[in-house]
Amino acid sequence: MDNTKRFSDRVDMYVKYRPSYPAEAIDFLYDKVGFSTSSVIADIGAGTGKFSKLLLDRGSSIMAVEPNKEMRESALLELGGQAGYRAVPGTAEQTELADQSVDFIVCAQAFHWFDRVAARQEFRRILRPGGKAVLIWNSRLTEGTPFREEYDQLLHRYGVDYHKLKHKNISPADLAAFYHPEPMQEARFVYGQSFDFDGLCGRMKSSSYIPLPGDPAYEPMMQELQAIFARNEQDGQVPFEYETEVYWGEL
Repeated sequence: MDNTKRFSDRVDMYVKYRPSYPAEAIDFLYDKVGFSTSSVIADIGAGTGKFSKLLLDRGSSIMAVEPNKEMRESALLELGGQAGYRAVPGTAEQTELADQSVDFIVCAQAFHWFDRVAARQEFRRILRPGGKAVLIWNSRLTEGTPFREEYDQLLHRYGVDYHKLKHKNISPADLAAFYHPEPMQEARFVYGQSFDFDGLCGRMKSSSYIPLPGDPAYEPMMQELQAIFARNEQDGQVPFEYETEVYWGEL
């Protein structure tokens, strides 16, 4: 599948059920990494605008680069009226942005889709001198509780290419190599969601590797999900817990 089109039929679920990002992580970008209200920030792989919105709320100007038409249009519906927002139908490897036009680059839940060599060359081209690239993931916790482990096993059984697409397939050495010879810095934050069964279904189906209705695997998958929920729910909810990872540095 063309990675730029993987979410075309899941935009509504992505908007409704995917997490935002912890306020502490956004504070960190402004207090420690150097973001400011005057910053011009390229949000690469901006998707439906979840991260762009958080930066716009702080007063920064955003160049949102997103190749998927349906996701880009969803972001424009919510954010397009703001003066500091511009959406561009580019890719990480060919952003369509001008040379040295941005102060910072952010890639939220997106970097694992990129050609890292070509993206690094493009990022260096569009960053101003001293600019930094920031890579961010909400990393879902997969161990430590029965629900986390049972849910992850379900994804391994039914996710079409789940094992290939997890961002954890990018090793710490790969991340450090992206910034080399400059040093890579990192920080982590706690974040989470809570879902009833309908919300859990929506959250699962927002992932591009999950079968949708009409697929032969869909019904048995949903039966297993119902059983996992029944075993683990408390007061009709299950927790979806994350470690928000932030990596940054100059290129």
